[in-house]
Amino acid sequence: MRSLPEADPGLPDLRGPLRFLWWNARRQGGPLLVGIGYAVLWWLVQALMPAALGQGIEAVTAKDTGALLLWSAVLLGLGLVQALAGIMRHRMAVYNWLAAAYRTVQLTTRQSARLGATLPKRLSTGEVVSVGNSDIAHIGSSMDILLRATGAVVAIVTVTVILISTSLPLGLLVLFGVPLMAVAVGPLLRPLHRRQRHQRELTGELSTRAADIVAGLRVLRGIGGEQVFSERYRDESQRVRHAGVRVATIESVLEGAQIVLPGLLIAVVTGVGASFAVAGQIPTGQLVAFYLYAVFLIGPMRTLTEAADKLTKGHVAAGRVIRILSIDPEMAGGSGQSKGGVLRDPASGVTVRPGTLTAVASGVPDEAIAIADRLGRYADGDVTFGDAELSTLPLAEVRSRILVADNGARLFNGRLRDELDIRGEATDDEIWQALDTACATDIVEALPDGLDAEVSEAGREFSGGQQQRLRLARALLADPEVLILVEPTSAVDAHSEARIAERLAKARAGRTTLVCTTSPLVLDHTDHVIHVHDGRVRAEGPHRRLLDSSPDYAATVTRGED
Repeated sequence: MRSLPEADPGLPDLRGPLRFLWWNARRQGGPLLVGIGYAVLWWLVQALMPAALGQGIEAVTAKDTGALLLWSAVLLGLGLVQALAGIMRHRMAVYNWLAAAYRTVQLTTRQSARLGATLPKRLSTGEVVSVGNSDIAHIGSSMDILLRATGAVVAIVTVTVILISTSLPLGLLVLFGVPLMAVAVGPLLRPLHRRQRHQRELTGELSTRAADIVAGLRVLRGIGGEQVFSERYRDESQRVRHAGVRVATIESVLEGAQIVLPGLLIAVVTGVGASFAVAGQIPTGQLVAFYLYAVFLIGPMRTLTEAADKLTKGHVAAGRVIRILSIDPEMAGGSGQSKGGVLRDPASGVTVRPGTLTAVASGVPDEAIAIADRLGRYADGDVTFGDAELSTLPLAEVRSRILVADNGARLFNGRLRDELDIRGEATDDEIWQALDTACATDIVEALPDGLDAEVSEAGREFSGGQQQRLRLARALLADPEVLILVEPTSAVDAHSEARIAERLAKARAGRTTLVCTTSPLVLDHTDHVIHVHDGRVRAEGPHRRLLDSSPDYAATVTRGED
C-alpha cells in the first residue's frame, strides 16, 4: 500500500462537523472514488448472482446442457470478479480509514503545537487525548463506510430494476419496502447522537481525572488523599458506565432493526413470489432467484443501517475535533523584522542588554514569571526587541530566537539523546558539554545505556532535581539568541547550585541570558541584577553592591539571614 498523504496545511471550514467530514473526503477524493468503484463492483456482482443461478436452474429444468454449462461459467466468472473486487475494496477501505484518521491526528497535532500554552488553558488533557484514542477511529470509520454504503445503494437499485423487469408487483414491493425500513430507523439516530456526545464528554473528563491522579500520585500518598481521589474516580467512572449503557440501549435496538426489518422484507417477498410460482405466473428458477434476492438484500440493508450509526459517531467525533481547530492562539505574530538588541519590558522597567547574564530577583515568584512570559511573548505586553515591538514579529521567529525555560517543561518518551538534542544537530561533545554545565553528567553516566537510554513518560525515573538539570541541559543545547531561565536551580542542592551558577556564566558568555531567581549563589555570578517589587524595578546593579545599598533586595535574597 502506498504511503499516506501529508495533511493539507490549511485548516478546514470550521462551520460544522459535517463540513469537516466533507473536507476530509475531498482531501482523499481520488482513493475514495477508487474504493467506491470497487465497492460498487463488489455489490453489483453479488446482485447479479441470483439471476445467473435462476437461469442455471431453468437450464436444469429444461435439460439444456449447453445453457447449464454457460450459466455455470457465468457464475464462476462472477465469483472470481467478486473475490478480486472484495480484496481491492477492503484494501481501499483500510487506506481511506487510515488516511482520514491520521490526517485528523496531523491536524490536531499541528494545531496543538500552534496553540502552545493556550491549549491547556482552554481544554483539558483528557479531552485532547480522547481525540487520538477514539475520535480518529470514528472519523476513519465514517470514510470507510462511504464505500460500502454507496455500493449498497447501487446494489439495491440494481435488484429493484431486475425484480421490476421480471415481476412488477415484486419490484414495487422492494422499491417501497427498502425506503420504509430506512425511515423506520430514523427516529433512533437523534437520541443516539445526543447520548454519544454526552458519553464522549464524560469520557474526556474521566481521562483528565486519571491523568491528574497518575501525575500527582506521590503527593496523594504523602498527604493521604488516595482514598478521596479513588472515590471520585469511581463515581465518575460509574457515570461514564451509565452513559455507555444508555448508548448501548439504542445501539442494541438499531442492531436488532438490522435483522428484523430485512427479515420482514424477505418473508413478504418470498411469500408473494411463492404464491406467483404456485399460480404459474413465474417459473421455479425465478422463484429461487427472488428468494436469493430477498436474502441478498439483508447485506445492503444492514450496511445502510451501519452507515447511519457510523456517520452519527463520526459527526460527534468531528465536532470534538472542530472544537480544537477553532481555538485561536492567545498570542499572534506579525510580519515585522528585528535585528535583535536590547529586550525591554516597559510594564516592569526590566531591560535585558545583549551579551550579558542578567538576573531578575523578586520576593514574589509570580512577578518574575509574569515578566518572563511577557519577554518571551507568552503574555501580552509592549515589549521591544531592539528597534521593533516584539508583537510585530512572526511568532515562529520569536520562539526560535527567545527561549523561555521554566520548571513546567517536561521530558517525553524516547531516547535521552533525542530529548536533550531536540534538533538532532549536536555532536556528542556538545551534548556532554551542556550536561557538564548543568551538572548532569552523573545522571547520564549512571544509566546503563547512557545517552541512548529510554526515557519513560514525563521522565518519572528521575528525581525532581535530576529532571531540572536535564531540562537545563536541553535549554543550553538549543542555544537561542536570548535564553530566559525561570528558577533553574530551585530543586538542586547548594553544592550543585554553586557549580551550575559558575559554569552557566562561562557557557553563556557573550550571549544574552536572563535568569529569574533569588538564589545568592546564582546572583553572585551574574553581570547585572534587577530587583523587582510589586511588578516594578526598584533597584539594579551588581549583586554585591545591591546587598549593601538596597535593604529590600538584601532581605529578598538572604531571607532575613545575616
